[in-house]
Amino acid sequence: MRRRPGIGGLQNAAAARDQYRLLGENVAKLRTNLMKEQLATFRSQLEDFARKHKNDIRKNPAFRAQFHEMCAKVGVDPLASNKGFWAELLGIGDFYYELGVQIIEVCLATRPHNGGLISLDDLCKLLGQRRKAVRETISEDDCLRAISKLKVLGSGFEVITVGKRKLVRSVPTELNKDHNEILELAQAQGFVTVDEVQRRLNWSSGRATDALETLLEEGLAMIDDGHRDGKRRYWFPCVSSVSSYVGADTL
Repeated sequence: MRRRPGIGGLQNAAAARDQYRLLGENVAKLRTNLMKEQLATFRSQLEDFARKHKNDIRKNPAFRAQFHEMCAKVGVDPLASNKGFWAELLGIGDFYYELGVQIIEVCLATRPHNGGLISLDDLCKLLGQRRKAVRETISEDDCLRAISKLKVLGSGFEVITVGKRKLVRSVPTELNKDHNEILELAQAQGFVTVDEVQRRLNWSSGRATDALETLLEEGLAMIDDGHRDGKRRYWFPCVSSVSSYVGADTL
């Protein structure tokens, strides 16, 4: 008959478990402390790097994007505040604040023509025209970072992807799957017709017309009835080259 462990055996087992638990806690603490030391070292090296290359970070958009990636890997957000080490050293907070204000101004100026939906590429071009005087080149990455900071204002700014294009939305318009498919289809020519939507997307006439008229009511489309074939064209400035020029004089 197998003997059961006595009180002494149970106490020894409990003591062993406590020792293993303490050992595990000590190992975890050592690892945590080591990671904190490594992170502090990385941040210190990052600050040295920023001091050394601050002119490149300010003037070179590609270099600036790589710098942001380095910061993200060690948990540093140079855009978190306009005050502090990063703002004083690089002026990054001020740079993106100014860019955010200009993005709002461009979106407001072009809204009557595109309904509050503009391609990221067109937005960058129009911003580039505005910023010629300061001679600071900006990239799509800069625009995306500035727009991400506008979200905290509850201003409705958002970047959406339709097909291969990124679009900046500055109005609280909800686009459903049908609307996105039409916008993606329109990227080829800048416009679509009801017949084309029916044929390419295999939709009924009612579904195509309803979706197009909704986009027209939201101000995202313009109509063109001046064609010999009698077919109405629905133009979408947000995915055509029209928005690169329309409204540029007002900026």
